Amino acid sequence: MTATILVVDDEPDLEALVLQMFRKQIHDGMVSFIFAHDGIEALASIEQHPHVDMVVSDINMPRMDGLSLLRKLQEADDKISTIIVSAYGDMSNIRTAMNRGAFDFLIKPIDFTDLELTIEKTIRHVQMMRETHRRQLDAERAHASLSRYFSPQIASRLACEGEADGMSVHWREVAAVFTDITRFTSLVETVPPEVLGELLNEYVGGMTDVVFAHEGTVTKIIGDAIQVLFNAPGDQPDYAKRAIACAQELDVWAEAFRERWKAKGVNFGATRIGVHAGPALVGNFGGSRFFDYTAYGDTINTAARLETANKFLGTRICVSAVVAEAARDFRGRTIGDLMLRGRSEPLRAYEPLPEAKFAGAATIQYSQAFAKLEAGDAAAMPAFAALVGLHADDALAGFHLRRLLNGAKGIRMQLE
Repeated sequence: MTATILVVDDEPDLEALVLQMFRKQIHDGMVSFIFAHDGIEALASIEQHPHVDMVVSDINMPRMDGLSLLRKLQEADDKISTIIVSAYGDMSNIRTAMNRGAFDFLIKPIDFTDLELTIEKTIRHVQMMRETHRRQLDAERAHASLSRYFSPQIASRLACEGEADGMSVHWREVAAVFTDITRFTSLVETVPPEVLGELLNEYVGGMTDVVFAHEGTVTKIIGDAIQVLFNAPGDQPDYAKRAIACAQELDVWAEAFRERWKAKGVNFGATRIGVHAGPALVGNFGGSRFFDYTAYGDTINTAARLETANKFLGTRICVSAVVAEAARDFRGRTIGDLMLRGRSEPLRAYEPLPEAKFAGAATIQYSQAFAKLEAGDAAAMPAFAALVGLHADDALAGFHLRRLLNGAKGIRMQLE
């Protein structure tokens, strides 16, 4: 890199002397010089040559002196490192120059060996500051990109150089959360485009805010569907607990969102949520041109199928036993053993509940009815019938009652 140096001095012989003394560095492409005879000419030169790396300026000059020039240079957004040259013993001006932001100073008459060393030091400083600025810009660009996927805390960490090892594709234990909206296709066909745009932007923005509040990673947004990961890319020892807590808060937010838009005359569907945990292949699958941090594998597919299972069960959140057990202190009720598409073994599933509802009499009554169903007790049918009689809005209890009325037995169920 060739450093461009602006020398500002009204001495007529200085230009030839500088070019002579630095001829080797100029020939080798290390430095190039521009000359001005006062501060006004110097500012004009900088405007014509915005790539100036540093300024070497005398103090006493006509029209605009070196201290006035220094003040102008320090007022600019892109401050240029400046070396001030002053007569021997003029400490008052030197002190003023340093207070105004001069990088260094030299005493007249100029010792060219000292000048060369000072220029080298200043160039190293300029290069270091520019590299720091470059890294800051790179980090800001990376942060802007990563903020689409990660919480602000994680995005800031990943944007720092050397912190993006988790972006490479690798196997990792994760908790996956899938969300989807019921009857979304019919909504698209009936709502005006401008309303749909406002609706989806508010929905996705609010749901993403909830995910980021739990420090989750948004890996996909496809229309109304959102895919979220926990324990990726960084370690989260409590990832299962985070995932379930996030799912419950997403449900609360989505239901409040539905009510707001219902008041505006828009019938927005319920949000269904599925949660599962296990190994997945995670990383940037976008190649060298695109950033596409996502995850693949059976764990991800199972979370998506648990989300779909809500449609049959009447629930809004369905989580696997794997993630419920890993979360510890899980509060919820057993749904049953689901035979999900693509799986040869049944998967125990639960519906997480808020603390108050979990401790309520209806949940105790449900647990007693489910225990009878699991034991093959004929009393299960009247137990669920009694529960539905008291709580007609309990969709999961109604689901089990319908199964029993249709001749089903036990807690294993095949979902299409």
